[in-house]
Amino acid sequence: MTSAPIIALFLDVGGVLLTNAWDRPRRKLAADTFGLDYDEMDERHHLTFDTFEEGKLSLDEYLDRVVFYQERPFPREKFKEFMFAQSQPYPDMIELVRKLKAHYGLKVAVVSNEGRELMVYRIQKFRLAEFVDFFVASSFVHFRKPDADIYHIALDIAQVPPAQMAYIEDRAMFVEVAQDLGLRGIHHTGYAATVKALEELGLSLKE
Repeated sequence: MTSAPIIALFLDVGGVLLTNAWDRPRRKLAADTFGLDYDEMDERHHLTFDTFEEGKLSLDEYLDRVVFYQERPFPREKFKEFMFAQSQPYPDMIELVRKLKAHYGLKVAVVSNEGRELMVYRIQKFRLAEFVDFFVASSFVHFRKPDADIYHIALDIAQVPPAQMAYIEDRAMFVEVAQDLGLRGIHHTGYAATVKALEELGLSLKE
Protein backbone atom coordinates (compact mmCIF):
# COMPACT_ATOMS: atom_id res chain seq x y z
CA MET A 1 0.00 0.00 0.00
CA THR A 2 1.24 3.52 -0.72
CA SER A 3 1.93 5.89 2.17
CA ALA A 4 -0.70 8.29 0.80
CA PRO A 5 -4.09 6.63 0.17
CA ILE A 6 -5.52 6.54 -3.34
CA ILE A 7 -8.51 8.87 -3.45
CA ALA A 8 -9.08 9.15 -7.22
CA LEU A 9 -9.00 6.93 -10.28
CA PHE A 10 -8.21 7.85 -13.87
CA LEU A 11 -9.36 5.36 -16.52
CA ASP A 12 -8.96 4.78 -20.20
CA VAL A 13 -12.16 3.62 -21.94
CA GLY A 14 -11.14 1.55 -24.96
CA GLY A 15 -9.43 -1.63 -23.84
CA VAL A 16 -10.36 -1.08 -20.18
CA LEU A 17 -14.08 -0.40 -19.70
CA LEU A 18 -15.16 -1.10 -23.28
CA THR A 19 -13.72 -2.60 -26.42
CA ASN A 20 -11.74 -0.22 -28.59
CA ALA A 21 -14.07 1.90 -30.65
CA TRP A 22 -12.35 1.89 -34.05
CA ASP A 23 -9.08 -0.01 -33.98
CA ARG A 24 -7.41 -2.02 -36.74
CA PRO A 25 -9.49 -5.24 -36.37
CA ARG A 26 -12.73 -3.24 -36.50
CA ARG A 27 -11.59 -1.25 -39.54
CA LYS A 28 -10.63 -4.50 -41.24
CA LEU A 29 -14.05 -5.94 -40.43
CA ALA A 30 -15.68 -2.80 -41.86
CA ALA A 31 -13.66 -3.11 -45.07
CA ASP A 32 -14.68 -6.77 -45.43
CA THR A 33 -18.33 -6.05 -44.59
CA PHE A 34 -18.71 -3.13 -47.00
CA GLY A 35 -16.37 -4.33 -49.75
CA LEU A 36 -13.74 -1.61 -49.30
CA ASP A 37 -10.05 -1.67 -50.14
CA TYR A 38 -8.64 -2.05 -46.63
CA ASP A 39 -5.11 -0.87 -47.43
CA GLU A 40 -6.37 2.33 -49.04
CA MET A 41 -8.88 2.91 -46.25
CA ASP A 42 -6.22 2.31 -43.59
CA GLU A 43 -3.75 4.70 -45.18
CA ARG A 44 -6.40 7.42 -45.32
CA HIS A 45 -7.36 6.65 -41.73
CA HIS A 46 -3.81 7.11 -40.45
CA LEU A 47 -3.42 10.38 -42.34
CA THR A 48 -6.45 11.95 -40.67
CA PHE A 49 -7.39 10.06 -37.50
CA ASP A 50 -5.28 12.17 -35.15
CA THR A 51 -7.18 15.24 -36.33
CA PHE A 52 -10.50 13.48 -35.70
CA GLU A 53 -9.47 12.35 -32.21
CA GLU A 54 -8.35 15.88 -31.35
CA GLY A 55 -11.86 17.13 -32.10
CA LYS A 56 -10.86 19.08 -35.18
CA LEU A 57 -12.98 16.95 -37.51
CA SER A 58 -16.53 15.70 -37.08
CA LEU A 59 -17.29 12.04 -37.67
CA ASP A 60 -18.90 12.93 -40.99
CA GLU A 61 -15.81 14.88 -42.06
CA TYR A 62 -13.60 11.95 -41.07
CA LEU A 63 -15.77 9.59 -43.13
CA ASP A 64 -15.69 12.00 -46.07
CA ARG A 65 -11.91 11.58 -46.13
CA VAL A 66 -11.66 7.87 -45.35
CA VAL A 67 -14.73 6.21 -46.92
CA PHE A 68 -17.02 8.58 -48.80
CA TYR A 69 -14.44 10.39 -50.94
CA GLN A 70 -16.13 8.51 -53.79
CA GLU A 71 -19.58 7.10 -54.41
CA ARG A 72 -20.43 4.01 -52.39
CA PRO A 73 -23.26 1.49 -52.86
CA PHE A 74 -24.30 1.84 -49.21
CA PRO A 75 -25.60 4.81 -47.22
CA ARG A 76 -23.45 6.76 -44.79
CA GLU A 77 -25.86 6.06 -41.91
CA LYS A 78 -25.49 2.31 -42.35
CA PHE A 79 -21.71 2.62 -42.09
CA LYS A 80 -21.99 4.82 -39.00
CA GLU A 81 -24.36 2.33 -37.37
CA PHE A 82 -21.75 -0.35 -37.99
CA MET A 83 -19.07 1.80 -36.36
CA PHE A 84 -21.15 2.41 -33.24
CA ALA A 85 -22.09 -1.26 -32.99
CA GLN A 86 -18.43 -2.23 -32.56
CA SER A 87 -18.43 -0.85 -29.01
CA GLN A 88 -19.07 -3.56 -26.42
CA PRO A 89 -18.67 -3.46 -22.63
CA TYR A 90 -16.33 -5.28 -20.29
CA PRO A 91 -18.93 -5.82 -17.54
CA ASP A 92 -16.44 -7.09 -14.95
CA MET A 93 -14.32 -3.93 -15.24
CA ILE A 94 -17.34 -1.63 -15.17
CA GLU A 95 -18.65 -3.38 -12.07
CA LEU A 96 -15.22 -3.22 -10.42
CA VAL A 97 -14.98 0.53 -10.88
CA ARG A 98 -18.56 1.04 -9.70
CA LYS A 99 -17.88 -0.93 -6.52
CA LEU A 100 -14.54 0.73 -5.80
CA LYS A 101 -16.09 4.17 -6.21
CA ALA A 102 -18.94 3.29 -3.86
CA HIS A 103 -16.70 1.59 -1.29
CA TYR A 104 -13.92 4.18 -1.11
CA GLY A 105 -15.73 7.31 -2.26
CA LEU A 106 -13.26 7.67 -5.12
CA LYS A 107 -13.30 10.50 -7.59
CA VAL A 108 -13.39 8.80 -11.03
CA ALA A 109 -12.35 10.38 -14.32
CA VAL A 110 -11.95 9.14 -17.87
CA VAL A 111 -8.85 10.17 -19.82
CA SER A 112 -9.28 8.84 -23.34
CA ASN A 113 -8.37 9.35 -26.98
CA GLU A 114 -11.81 9.31 -28.64
CA GLY A 115 -13.59 11.14 -31.45
CA ARG A 116 -16.48 13.22 -30.14
CA GLU A 117 -19.39 11.30 -31.65
CA LEU A 118 -17.98 7.93 -30.63
CA MET A 119 -17.20 9.17 -27.12
CA VAL A 120 -20.67 10.62 -26.59
CA TYR A 121 -22.30 7.45 -27.92
CA ARG A 122 -20.23 5.27 -25.59
CA ILE A 123 -20.93 7.46 -22.55
CA GLN A 124 -24.66 7.31 -23.18
CA LYS A 125 -24.97 3.71 -24.39
CA PHE A 126 -23.05 2.22 -21.47
CA ARG A 127 -24.19 4.77 -18.86
CA LEU A 128 -20.63 5.70 -17.98
CA ALA A 129 -21.68 9.00 -16.42
CA GLU A 130 -23.38 7.04 -13.63
CA PHE A 131 -19.99 6.33 -12.08
CA VAL A 132 -17.55 8.66 -13.88
CA ASP A 133 -17.36 12.18 -12.46
CA PHE A 134 -15.86 13.84 -15.52
CA PHE A 135 -14.53 13.02 -18.99
CA VAL A 136 -11.28 14.34 -20.42
CA ALA A 137 -11.59 13.02 -23.95
CA SER A 138 -9.11 14.13 -26.59
CA SER A 139 -11.90 15.46 -28.79
CA PHE A 140 -13.22 17.57 -25.89
CA VAL A 141 -9.91 19.18 -24.87
CA HIS A 142 -7.97 19.04 -28.19
CA PHE A 143 -4.99 17.17 -26.77
CA ARG A 144 -4.45 13.44 -27.15
CA LYS A 145 -2.32 10.93 -25.33
CA PRO A 146 0.66 10.67 -25.08
CA ASP A 147 0.70 14.50 -24.90
CA ALA A 148 1.21 15.20 -21.19
CA ASP A 149 -1.15 18.18 -21.41
CA ILE A 150 -4.21 15.91 -21.43
CA TYR A 151 -3.10 14.49 -18.07
CA HIS A 152 -2.40 17.98 -16.72
CA ILE A 153 -5.93 19.03 -17.65
CA ALA A 154 -7.40 16.00 -15.89
CA LEU A 155 -5.28 16.65 -12.79
CA ASP A 156 -6.28 20.32 -12.75
CA ILE A 157 -9.96 19.36 -12.83
CA ALA A 158 -9.59 16.57 -10.26
CA GLN A 159 -7.53 18.66 -7.82
CA VAL A 160 -5.98 15.50 -6.42
CA PRO A 161 -2.22 15.06 -5.88
CA PRO A 162 -0.79 12.73 -8.56
CA ALA A 163 0.57 10.37 -5.89
CA GLN A 164 -3.01 9.75 -4.72
CA MET A 165 -4.27 9.01 -8.19
CA ALA A 166 -4.34 5.53 -9.74
CA TYR A 167 -4.43 5.33 -13.54
CA ILE A 168 -5.63 2.25 -15.43
CA GLU A 169 -4.57 2.13 -19.08
CA ASP A 170 -4.06 -0.67 -21.61
CA ARG A 171 -1.20 1.01 -23.51
CA ALA A 172 2.15 0.74 -21.77
CA MET A 173 3.56 3.99 -23.18
CA PHE A 174 0.63 6.00 -21.87
CA VAL A 175 1.11 4.43 -18.43
CA GLU A 176 4.76 5.50 -18.54
CA VAL A 177 3.83 9.09 -19.39
CA ALA A 178 1.38 9.18 -16.48
CA GLN A 179 3.98 7.71 -14.12
CA ASP A 180 6.46 10.40 -15.17
CA LEU A 181 3.88 12.89 -13.87
CA GLY A 182 3.68 11.06 -10.54
CA LEU A 183 0.49 9.03 -11.06
CA ARG A 184 0.29 5.44 -9.84
CA GLY A 185 0.07 3.70 -13.20
CA ILE A 186 -1.48 0.28 -13.82
CA HIS A 187 -0.89 -1.34 -17.21
CA HIS A 188 -4.19 -3.13 -17.80
CA THR A 189 -3.69 -6.54 -19.41
CA GLY A 190 -6.70 -8.27 -17.89
CA TYR A 191 -9.22 -8.13 -15.07
CA ALA A 192 -7.38 -10.35 -12.57
CA ALA A 193 -4.04 -8.56 -12.96
CA THR A 194 -5.67 -5.16 -12.55
CA VAL A 195 -7.57 -6.27 -9.43
CA LYS A 196 -4.25 -7.42 -7.94
CA ALA A 197 -2.51 -4.16 -8.86
CA LEU A 198 -5.32 -2.14 -7.28
CA GLU A 199 -5.10 -4.24 -4.12
CA GLU A 200 -1.40 -3.42 -3.93
CA LEU A 201 -2.39 0.25 -3.97
CA GLY A 202 -4.81 -0.32 -1.11
CA LEU A 203 -8.00 -0.59 -3.16
CA SER A 204 -9.53 -3.97 -2.37
CA LEU A 205 -13.10 -5.26 -2.24
CA LYS A 206 -12.12 -8.24 -0.14
CA GLU A 207 -13.66 -8.45 3.29
